[in-house]
Amino acid sequence: GWWAEAYSSDVGWALGDGREDDNDPAWDAAEAEELYRKLEQEIIPAFYTRDERGIPAAWLARMRESMARLTPQFSANRSVREYTERIYLPAAQAYLERAADNGALGRQVAAWRQELERHWETLHFGEMQVTTQDGQHRFEIEVHFGQLNPEAARVELYADGTAPERLEMRPLRPLPGSPGGFAYAATIAAPRPATDYTARIVPQFHNVSVPLEATPILWQR
Repeated sequence: GWWAEAYSSDVGWALGDGREDDNDPAWDAAEAEELYRKLEQEIIPAFYTRDERGIPAAWLARMRESMARLTPQFSANRSVREYTERIYLPAAQAYLERAADNGALGRQVAAWRQELERHWETLHFGEMQVTTQDGQHRFEIEVHFGQLNPEAARVELYADGTAPERLEMRPLRPLPGSPGGFAYAATIAAPRPATDYTARIVPQFHNVSVPLEATPILWQR
């Protein structure tokens, strides 16, 4: 299950191009041919070629490299440590914070979630303007919070892909004649086309895990 994260030509062999190709007979045949070629020309010679002491030096070198590089990273010890440090201990600390002072922070979180439930549907976007200059995109968008407190949510610029991007948009000014309306803006380098990006609104509160504890999200498109 960790092949995609762990593979390196120093520690193993690869077949295919790393993509899902469903049940394409032509691709199956190509991968079978590649498997036989690797077995014949790389894997079997590495295992059976021995030095004067009868040791398969190339095979052992690959085994040792695999053990040295992968065991510390892809092991139950690493998994348990990472879960403990990144999930369990922060969760325990968050519980203590919310339970302190007879649950004062917990009550605030509950009130925030109730406000989201009551007023989220009043949110909507207005016009977006995009300009590109000197290798940067600048996005400016109208956001209408309706009856929701603007501090209860976060406006972001988002682009999907193998390396998703999230950039917080900052309020510029209130929109005249629109209670709860603000102009938000963000500037980002332009290696990607501006059409890759869209604005969205997500819930926001101190030390609350989103979307685990608050699921609504409003997309501009």
